[in-house]
Amino acid sequence: MAASLQTHFLKTRPFHFRASTSSSRPTSLRCTCSAATPSTKKSYKITLLPGDGIGPEVVSVAKDVLLLTGSLHGIKLEFQEKLLGGAAIDATGLPLPDDTLSVSKQSDAILLGAIGGYKWDKNEKHLKPETGLLQLREGLQVFANLRPATVFPQLVDASTLKREIAEGVDLMVVRELTGGIYFGKPRGFGTNEHGQEIGFNTEIYAAHEIDRIARVAFNIARKRGGKLCSVDKANVLEASMLWRKRVTALAQEYPDVELSHMYVDNAAMQLIRYPKQFDTIVTNNIFGDILSDEASMITGSIGMLPSASLGDSGPGLFEPIHGSAPDIAGQDKANPFATVLSAAMLLKYGLGEVEAAERIESAVLETLNKGFRTADIYSAGTKLVGCKQLGEEILKSVESHVPATAGV
Repeated sequence: MAASLQTHFLKTRPFHFRASTSSSRPTSLRCTCSAATPSTKKSYKITLLPGDGIGPEVVSVAKDVLLLTGSLHGIKLEFQEKLLGGAAIDATGLPLPDDTLSVSKQSDAILLGAIGGYKWDKNEKHLKPETGLLQLREGLQVFANLRPATVFPQLVDASTLKREIAEGVDLMVVRELTGGIYFGKPRGFGTNEHGQEIGFNTEIYAAHEIDRIARVAFNIARKRGGKLCSVDKANVLEASMLWRKRVTALAQEYPDVELSHMYVDNAAMQLIRYPKQFDTIVTNNIFGDILSDEASMITGSIGMLPSASLGDSGPGLFEPIHGSAPDIAGQDKANPFATVLSAAMLLKYGLGEVEAAERIESAVLETLNKGFRTADIYSAGTKLVGCKQLGEEILKSVESHVPATAGV
């Protein structure tokens, strides 16, 4: 079952994860990607890419959650583990081995942990772990990256912002993932007219790349709060000028969506000043990379946020937005919630197994309600646990399947 993202959305499947079902907002987004259509298939191939740092630890927890959830819903999941990033460089000399890409393309969905680390920081660019991730996204042609940022009531005091600022934040960043300055050419190193060494990159977007991500964002906004903010730097960058022109033109097709535009520097400030003003944000690759990480800290920890990357065809890529955290790798300190929630997104949007996905989402809320926390979200009165124990508690909640409420 391939996870493809089309531009039409149904009203039968929630597209973004909410902390509460008692919101006064419009019905959640429903997606008619091939992944979200009803299926009688109950056997799926999942490629696991644990990667580097804490990646193997959090993927191990998510795998156990997927296996238990699958068994309770009559779903057979076959896993293949492959190398990516620094681990792949050490083993094969390449950040993305051909075998990893080939197996990933043939799977029904891919779950990624994290890549990178100090060990490989001084490698040449083509031998950096991050190059492997970019090559994977390009190879899978997953152009739409969906990054929800929801402040759970249980974690509002873990936010670095004041309670009155963070409470109730629920936004979605729609990031264009396969274009822009990360992929644009020409790029490289050279020498200028003064004999000085230079490095250069190209921010470039074609009209069709802008149109397809904008349509995704408009449809998401239509099923959320009906507000879409397009973030660019159109006062300086020609690529952003075209971006704003295309997004503005497409808005005529979505009269029920309120479109606004914001320069990226202002958007970065507004996310901290008053994040509740945002519902859905659409932006380019590099701005989306930065703003979604910023938004993650509003929620209390980058360790809470999942993501889904989808294309027009083929399997989707599901991953937490946090990095490899080499400083705590192997110490049982990692927060697996984001990877577990990414696994729920995999079930929902990668395989169309909505009930199984919602079981995991409920288990996460139940585990939070019981007060279990890793160090990054710990506060007085809660129970400090490590990655493995938190995984065990999530499994208990999956098995018991006690309907969880958002509030404590």
